[in-house]
Amino acid sequence: MLVPRCLTIAGSDSGGGAGIQADLKAFAAAGCHGMTAIVALTAQNTVGVAAVHEVPPAFVRAQIDAVFDDVGVDAAKTGMLASRELIETVADCLEDEAVPLVVDPVLVASSGARLLRDDAVETLVARLFPLATVVTPNLQEAETLIGCSASRRELAERIHGLGAPAVVVTGGHGEDPVDHLFDGLRHVEIPVERYDVAATHGAGCTHSATLAAGLAKGLTLEEAAREAARVASAAVRHGLAELGAGEGPVDVSHLQETA
Repeated sequence: MLVPRCLTIAGSDSGGGAGIQADLKAFAAAGCHGMTAIVALTAQNTVGVAAVHEVPPAFVRAQIDAVFDDVGVDAAKTGMLASRELIETVADCLEDEAVPLVVDPVLVASSGARLLRDDAVETLVARLFPLATVVTPNLQEAETLIGCSASRRELAERIHGLGAPAVVVTGGHGEDPVDHLFDGLRHVEIPVERYDVAATHGAGCTHSATLAAGLAKGLTLEEAAREAARVASAAVRHGLAELGAGEGPVDVSHLQETA
């Protein structure tokens, strides 16, 4: 039996806390082989994003095609996509590939830096949401997509109405630590353990990557969402708050327990 194969299409975080680096750690922790298509390089640390260098769309396509043509993909996820042109390229590559797809609509870094241009949000919704198995915004991202504040239940329903087959509005923000899953028919609330640890950088990436890994392993959407909630929460609990002057990186591997 093949090891489950997971592809992340996202940006690189030079500080190792989020983006491609967080995704690969989460894939490995879930027992999957991780592969990458890097759409942007960021000069980034725990304090903020100093610079972003976008990869040419043709080279993004080349990366995705190389992985699908040889190794194969059991599930994919998208993270930071930066621009309308890159979103169009990714959608063109994925629209004929029948694999589970987790779309993490990364709009703003935890430091507050914009990671998606304002003119690209409409393209993200129109091109990628219909291709997704599930879309995984946090509360802030969900409210930005809808344009107003609302309960997670209402946000999930309205994002589903934008074309996403299923939605998980994650519970890391807001008063109630609950992930809210809506698959178009059922509302499922998934309790999340919240920890007061100054190490949440990469939590959203870890969640969506773990969810993709679960789908690659054949879990149902609800099973994969519950596992993603558990793993992301534990990664915050074991987060490396001592690294950097800002919000430290999550630790999906629990490195301090093995040191």
